[in-house]
Amino acid sequence: MARGKFITLEGGEGVGKSTNLRYLTDWLRAREIPFVQTREPGGTPLAEQLRELLLCRREERVDPTAELLMVFAARAQHLAEVILPALERGEWVVCDRFTDATYAYQGGGRQLDLGLIAQLEQTVQGGLRPDRILLLDLDPQVGLERASRTGAADRFESEQLAFFRRVREAYLARAEADPARYAVIDAAQALESVQRDLGEQLESLLD
Repeated sequence: MARGKFITLEGGEGVGKSTNLRYLTDWLRAREIPFVQTREPGGTPLAEQLRELLLCRREERVDPTAELLMVFAARAQHLAEVILPALERGEWVVCDRFTDATYAYQGGGRQLDLGLIAQLEQTVQGGLRPDRILLLDLDPQVGLERASRTGAADRFESEQLAFFRRVREAYLARAEADPARYAVIDAAQALESVQRDLGEQLESLLD
């Protein structure tokens, strides 16, 4: 049985990931392609508990390295319990964020050592990388304005604009370094155009 495709949807706050995840799964369902939809941090009971710890606003300062280790702990469980088994079954995996988000948020936003992130990536994932990374790109100020209309801000959403500018720069730098796997999609354009671009990327993955 052929291994399934691994697709990740990335982007900062307010880029429209939730809406466009529905489009991706509807696209796969319409073509009767078996798939698993999941998210990071999260995807398993343990990983979801770690997600709650990561997103919860608290008085105690969370050390950036502690945050990074929690992210990869959740990812290790997620890979073992959900992602790898689905791919081995020949199913596609559609994941709301993955390791590129770690490079963007903890590497760019928190300014942690990228070499440390790469070391943890290799330890947890081995050679596994997404087949296609769909990056919804948007000016962070616009994204934060959009996100502010959806409810109370979590610990990450409460960061300053400069943090999210570093996140965006980190995402774009990774996309520039790996254009074969990355697709940068302008999230400021009309939703119909965004989803047309997403559909073209999915079509390109069909054998």
